[in-house]
Amino acid sequence: MKTMAASQFRAKCLQVIDEVSEGGEPVIVTKCGRAIARLEPYRERPSTLFGALVGAIEITGDIVSPTGVDWEATG
Repeated sequence: MKTMAASQFRAKCLQVIDEVSEGGEPVIVTKCGRAIARLEPYRERPSTLFGALVGAIEITGDIVSPTGVDWEATG
């Protein structure tokens, strides 16, 4: 994550916005060594959570059948 002083950000604001938009790496803006703002690319949020992770997870095997390994559960 990139960090830059507020004065430097002010001087290069449009350039920094383009870099964040294209590269996706957030920038932390600091003033007197303290973080005051974070600039990150805008990501559209889904209107509903139902189906929001479609395609993000891939099942590569049988998750229902027994594994063939015996184990004891204590309760």
